[in-house]
Amino acid sequence: MAALAGMLSERGLRVTGSDKELYEPTASLLAGLRVEVMRGFRAENLAPAPDLAVVGNVITRDNPEAQALLQSPIPYLSMPEALWHFFLSGRRVLMVAGTHGKTTSTAMAAEVLAAAGRDPSMLVGGIAKNFGSNYRLGAGGDFVIEGDEYDTAFFDKGPKFLHYRADAAIITAVEFDHADIYRDLDHVKSSFRALANSMDSARVLAVCADFPNALVVCGATRAKMRTFGLHAGEFRPGAIAIGPEGARFTVMREARPVSREILLRTGGRMNVANAIGVFTMLSECGMDAEEIARGLESFTGVVRRQEIIGEAAGITVVDDFAHHPTAIRVTLEAVAERFPGRRILAAFEPRSNTARRNVFQSGFATAFDRAAKVYLAPVYFKENDPIPEGERLDTRALARDISTRGPNALAAESTGQILDAMLSDARAGDVALFMSNGPFDRLKERFLDSLKSRG
Repeated sequence: MAALAGMLSERGLRVTGSDKELYEPTASLLAGLRVEVMRGFRAENLAPAPDLAVVGNVITRDNPEAQALLQSPIPYLSMPEALWHFFLSGRRVLMVAGTHGKTTSTAMAAEVLAAAGRDPSMLVGGIAKNFGSNYRLGAGGDFVIEGDEYDTAFFDKGPKFLHYRADAAIITAVEFDHADIYRDLDHVKSSFRALANSMDSARVLAVCADFPNALVVCGATRAKMRTFGLHAGEFRPGAIAIGPEGARFTVMREARPVSREILLRTGGRMNVANAIGVFTMLSECGMDAEEIARGLESFTGVVRRQEIIGEAAGITVVDDFAHHPTAIRVTLEAVAERFPGRRILAAFEPRSNTARRNVFQSGFATAFDRAAKVYLAPVYFKENDPIPEGERLDTRALARDISTRGPNALAAESTGQILDAMLSDARAGDVALFMSNGPFDRLKERFLDSLKSRG
């Protein structure tokens, strides 16, 4: 929603909005765009009446401002509908969907197009370092967008990505997630199946073959389908070498090299898989291998994706958005490969609507094996989604299960307890990894500041 506000503001429209709370970098982004944000939701926020209201999917029907909107003559759209109306219509829409890797792959594809001089537009769920923003308005014909399977609005419970009418798409993975809106894996698969089935023979669909469910949901698509992956698919990496400078690999198609050696500075095998997916989609959309390789090499990553935020007292501090067992596992594997021989102290906040529930109680237990020590924050409380105790993630039981497998795990009562424990445990040479899809009570910044104060 903040990115959409910025895009509309750049188009010369006056934009205002309401929210309960703003976090950085969103607050500064909106302030710089002179977007007026009203704290809290009230009927009075709709006066004077706007020409159009755009409703985000966190707004429930009983929200007081939504109720006032429904009782007024003000026209309204969902965010995806507004994106199509103002920005996507008339462009070639290149979309990245899937349970994991959407944000990185979207930013990566946008950089490849920009480096080739194609001046794309972009909307992504994170700050793309190459552009210093989560959106970009270009003069070119391509719009690269992150396609979310989350619901659209209180008046449209279908997935957002169906509104974008992608001309080409990547499906990175299909796993169970978003337990607050999806009943089970089959329910998730139904959304991705609807996406695949909506694409006709004029469209391109790149599917990660490492995830069997991704292949299953695409079984009936009419799109021009290509597969990729680290271990399966038509397009795969060859001769992966991970080093301090990043990951080196070639792109192979059916065991035949179709690219020169590429240096991906963001490193990590999952990022290599993301790069192979981007290569697959864009090559099928007419870009040549050298253009794609140059763009992959100039890609600098996304804020909060294995991002080194500082080093003090010989300890490297890394911030990551991981909140799903698969994402946590591959993040730890990537950090371990990037910093061989160094201990990883991993702090995790169960904050997402799925992570807060016990649906991944056993999945989380096996996700932290590459850490030396694990620090679990209390389950984050949301007033609009109070989870009954019997359905809530049990961090004490999780800490016991993690410890049984090897890493020493602590179920903390507060972020302050985590801070004290990590400062006591940390020693020169360690990597401190903080994982949450929120600000995590500024724990990483507080930890780094405390290390610096040690002298």
